[in-house]
Amino acid sequence: MAYLTGFHVIEERLKAAGGAGPLLVAKAGPRAREIVALAVEHKVRVERVGAFDLDRLAPDHRGIALQVESVDSGVALSLEDFVNGLGKKANALVVILDEITDPHNYGAILRSCDQFSVDLVLTRHRRIAKHAEVISKTSAGATAWVPVAEVANLPRAAADLKDAGFWIYGADMSGEAVYTKDLTGRVALILGGEGAGISRLLRETCDALVAIPTHGRLDSLNVSVAAGILFYEINRQRA
Repeated sequence: MAYLTGFHVIEERLKAAGGAGPLLVAKAGPRAREIVALAVEHKVRVERVGAFDLDRLAPDHRGIALQVESVDSGVALSLEDFVNGLGKKANALVVILDEITDPHNYGAILRSCDQFSVDLVLTRHRRIAKHAEVISKTSAGATAWVPVAEVANLPRAAADLKDAGFWIYGADMSGEAVYTKDLTGRVALILGGEGAGISRLLRETCDALVAIPTHGRLDSLNVSVAAGILFYEINRQRA
């Protein structure tokens, strides 16, 4: 059993899933009252509790907490089901996260995935950031909406995507300017881990490497910042 405490996270989980709960309320300020009304709308039980009790269950609460089976309960599906469900869909965007271990980066990337209509996020079993509560908060509730598939072998998954008509692009500083590539159609974008970048076997699956031209004194952008810029360019080309 776990507890969600961020206002945005609770709100999005109630909208996406309903059925969780109860919603524990110790101090009902204006924002908390809005969430209580949303819980009632989605038929989630609301319980008044003492501040001491809520401190014990969810120390970082802001007067309210939602009890859930698991903090990290996004829209889970298999890669096979995703590919089979594409049908004749021409444009699709898959994001492959290769060793993203910082939970703040992972959460921020998921937030951008939601904003830029990413169709699927692929991660490796047990190798992605597992601090679910931090991820959920940093994503501002996007974990409730973004489809995620975990696979045992990312290079093999990339090969499966190629068979399904996807072009594989790796984000790397040595790549070509992202705006010079045609990113319409079925695209899979690989984001490498902090520091190490894209692993060798996964890099070998890439059809091309793409980069964001920059002019600063530092050597690179943070991976979550780069993700948002790349997602924007893909959406711009498809608009």
